[in-house]
Amino acid sequence: MKRIRLTTTQIILISFLLVIFTGSILLAMPISSANGIAVPYIDALFTATTSTCVTGLVTLPTFSTWSVFGQVVILVLIQVGGLGVVTIMTGLMLLLNRKLGVSDRLLIQDAFNLNTMAGLVKFVKNVLFGTLIIEGIGAILYMLIFIPEFGVKGIWISIFNSISAFCNAGIDIVAENSLCNYATNPLINTVTCALIILGGLGYIVWWDLIRVVKSRSPKNKKIFRHLTLHSKIAITATAGLIVSGAILILVFEYYNPMTLKEMAFFDKIQIAFFQSVTTRTAGFATIPQENLTNASATVSMVLMLIGGSPVGTAGGMKTVTIAVLFCSAMATIRNKNNATLFGRQIAEKSIKKAVAVATAFFIICTTSTVFLLATSDASVIDAVYEVVSATATVGLSRNFTTTLNAIGKFIIIITMYLGRVGPISLAIALGSKNESQNVISEPTEDISIG
Repeated sequence: MKRIRLTTTQIILISFLLVIFTGSILLAMPISSANGIAVPYIDALFTATTSTCVTGLVTLPTFSTWSVFGQVVILVLIQVGGLGVVTIMTGLMLLLNRKLGVSDRLLIQDAFNLNTMAGLVKFVKNVLFGTLIIEGIGAILYMLIFIPEFGVKGIWISIFNSISAFCNAGIDIVAENSLCNYATNPLINTVTCALIILGGLGYIVWWDLIRVVKSRSPKNKKIFRHLTLHSKIAITATAGLIVSGAILILVFEYYNPMTLKEMAFFDKIQIAFFQSVTTRTAGFATIPQENLTNASATVSMVLMLIGGSPVGTAGGMKTVTIAVLFCSAMATIRNKNNATLFGRQIAEKSIKKAVAVATAFFIICTTSTVFLLATSDASVIDAVYEVVSATATVGLSRNFTTTLNAIGKFIIIITMYLGRVGPISLAIALGSKNESQNVISEPTEDISIG
């Protein structure tokens, strides 16, 4: 009997499916429900998927539907989904003093999309330790608000919110309207935004910043100059998108009576900034998304599609992908042979991968939207907003998720999974074997573009 050999990417895809399935079984048990009555399996599966895929779309209110056991299951799924199944398993192996083989290292490399196998063990240790520290600090800061308000229960709420925010999951157990009750609370806004941004920047940027800071002398403070190209793109794109998104949302919502019109100016800035940050695949909301103007909803969808940065907890096409596509397009427009960023030439394989990721996202979003519109009575903007949010693993909804029928829920479940595991990973896993380098190339012929 021929032994089936799975690629590392296929192992990662299957492991996510196993985690989702296990989580759905646990959530479908009566013990997971707040009232002791088992929820329908489709809703348990939806919740397990949205938790593992760190999306945040929910068909049932997390605050009132699940028992403490159910909430613990959801939080574990969020942590596993945010860090990745491979990271968690590697951490357990290291805890048990088990040595990592070549196959284990290949899994880690593929899971984080790294270009080298050097220092993988140290990398995983740093990821786990750094995550624990940041989530811990976030939980302590949340407690300053939630313990006075909820008592001892505020400790659990703070831990849950901190992990969910860092993992860019957007699921909370504070209230059924997400964080709308804290829209003007500076501490909640600041802590949540900081956790979202830190998780979305990516671990590579963390270690690069620490490396440069440690190596710089007190007289030489030009930190940005000595960062890698990846870090420069991630930081610049993140800052630019957050600021520009906040400004546009502030302008478009300034006189909207259903959102910002009656707010004080500082509160308007807080809410607009939070909306811009949370669209980077976090999913928390301080204003009802269905009350946004069409212009703000469109800006939010663009920000959702772009998402965070690679090798982090965020989803979306990623900032670096968009930056590479933009620079490649500009190089073509200017009739330049090579695309460059910050004085560095972008590798052709990076451009090809960026095109593949963007194409896959377009196909997933378009296909899911068409099927969702065909099987539900929804407006186009609500359906597109839902699908974009699911594909980019954001979790924001125009109050549409709870109205989904069984077919609609299944469509969004598939969309969330495809968005989380990554279109390019899925293509590699399901595709055929690599072509032999000795095969004769097909003849080249020019075609008209544009």
